[in-house]
Amino acid sequence: MFSDRAQIHVVAGKGGDGGLSFRREKFVPKGGPDGGDGGDGGDVMLVADPALRDLSSLQRRRWISAGRGENGRGARKHGARGADAELRVPVGTQVLADGAVVADLAHPGARAVLARGGRGGGGNARFVSSTRQVPRFAEVGTPGEERDVELHLKLLADAALVGLPNAGKSSLLARISNARPKVADYPFTTLQPVLGTVESPDGRQLVVADVPGLIEGASEGVGLGHEFLAHLERARTLVHVIDASQPADEQWRTIDAELAAYGAGLAERPQIVVLNKIDLEPEPSFGVEDERIVAVFRVSCATGAGIDDFRRRLFALVPEPPAEERPAADELADFLVYRPQPRPRPWRLLRTDSGFRVLGEPSPDELERALRAAGAKAGATVEVGGEELELA
Repeated sequence: MFSDRAQIHVVAGKGGDGGLSFRREKFVPKGGPDGGDGGDGGDVMLVADPALRDLSSLQRRRWISAGRGENGRGARKHGARGADAELRVPVGTQVLADGAVVADLAHPGARAVLARGGRGGGGNARFVSSTRQVPRFAEVGTPGEERDVELHLKLLADAALVGLPNAGKSSLLARISNARPKVADYPFTTLQPVLGTVESPDGRQLVVADVPGLIEGASEGVGLGHEFLAHLERARTLVHVIDASQPADEQWRTIDAELAAYGAGLAERPQIVVLNKIDLEPEPSFGVEDERIVAVFRVSCATGAGIDDFRRRLFALVPEPPAEERPAADELADFLVYRPQPRPRPWRLLRTDSGFRVLGEPSPDELERALRAAGAKAGATVEVGGEELELA
């Protein structure tokens, strides 16, 4: 089943703890502190993959976690960075957090960091100073970011077929492209968007999207209209398919009104009008005059009449994508990278020989989460502001 929405919970990796170690070698009985730093936790990121078509793989994978950074060790050995969790999604995926779009993966290879890994803690060797020669503590790594995000897919197509239910959009897509959508003689046969590739003799390709039929009130969400209309936002041309056996002008105005009410620039897009079913009405009339309509075709998807001419002229009518949308092969794609920037933590959690020490003033929730991530057990000693507490 085609899936254009997904909700996932992402958890970046915790930073590794700093090493609490002292050099102990033959002939060096009282070596100094040599604990290395912990490694940073892994990030959770999305990568736009042109080989994917929908978000169905994420319907079975709702909780995404990155790897934890390794702890620092003696001999000033630093811990390795945690493994990143890399999720591949279709090109055209948008990331929403708290209802706002924070990333738009509009090009192949686009990346978005959803949750950044925690910072590795400093080993005790890092805390040596002129007044503190033997620090018996090391910093605990910070927890990684954790959040819920929504993913919305908006299809990337050169042209999109729009029209009322049973107008013949799926039949037209099957005639002109390599797509094989379900075709039947009843409304709402198409329940999910379908993409097809149209090829010209000179090798050029167009991607055409068949969007489920729209009805009056679609712009207000009637009949899942919002979900379907969203897939038209990236199409550069709208192909308005009309049932020629019914009043054509009225059908065009009904759908055009829904496009205008939805917004997102759909009302300003160039339109190609296709009067289908001329096998039922050989001389259909169409009296709408609008500067957005660049061409009108009369075809029959049942008999194939007019299809070849429409397919051939489609390449001239659909505008080329702007140059900035097609990065050069030897350059990185131009994409938006979302890198959440958390506020620097104004406090530190240190691991000591007897438990933990807190420097600064964390909130109770912050401290509880940090201690839990550090593996603190009930009964552990926590020193806060000069007072020693026992973890319940």
